[in-house]
Amino acid sequence: MRTRWRYVLAGAAVLLLAGCSGNTADSARSAVAPAQQQEQGAAPRQGNAQAYVPEPGATDRKLARSARLELTTPKTGDVVSRAKAIATAAGGYPGQESATDDSASLTLSVPAEKLDGVLDQLGGLGQVRRREISAQDVTSQVVDVDARLATQRASVDRMRALLAKAQSVSEIASVESELTSRQATLESLERQQASLAGKVAMATVSLSVTKQAAATAETGGFLAGLSGGWDAFVAFCGGLVRVLGVLLPFVTAFGIPAGAVFWWLRRRKARPAQ
Repeated sequence: MRTRWRYVLAGAAVLLLAGCSGNTADSARSAVAPAQQQEQGAAPRQGNAQAYVPEPGATDRKLARSARLELTTPKTGDVVSRAKAIATAAGGYPGQESATDDSASLTLSVPAEKLDGVLDQLGGLGQVRRREISAQDVTSQVVDVDARLATQRASVDRMRALLAKAQSVSEIASVESELTSRQATLESLERQQASLAGKVAMATVSLSVTKQAAATAETGGFLAGLSGGWDAFVAFCGGLVRVLGVLLPFVTAFGIPAGAVFWWLRRRKARPAQ
């Protein structure tokens, strides 16, 4: 009888251990399940946030402004230096720069609200050949990223709460893996938000500078008259040389025989006198 009860107790112990191990595996899987169900439940709200676009005039529009300016000036190096100073004084900063002997290009970042004033100052550095201003409406992108960011932050907070409640090693490993994935998504959204905010806050100016010939001296005065007289003399000499070049073949063809005849006639007249 005792042996029989021993077998019964041993079987009950085996069943108890199997049930415990099954409960541990189930708890590891269920640790993440509530958060995933909450995410699925929050998905429609996220979709509604993405679909919502404020009506024109309902909120401040988020505009990414940019401009392009082309100048000509006798001294490109001076214009580039002064352009950097103008951008810095306005609260901006210079970016990419390239230069040659006859041209230069520069990228400037300035506060968006000061773009028009900065362009007016840059236009005074030389002769304006081209001026363009463009604006891209990124309001819907900002609303979309903000909504997704709020949802993702809540998701990360829930996973951290689950991690604090995890007890077994398998639960901790499962929750930590999911938390790492969601934190990576959160960081990506934060970078997108910062990039959009930077485009709205700072406008980009693409400045191109081309070298032009120095202005000629004003007419009038002794030096201007002397220069004009010299030019006229050089032109006269050039014309005279061209005329001599045209006459030289005729002089060679007719002048030598005519000179020989003239010399013979003169000598013939001179003989009776002797």
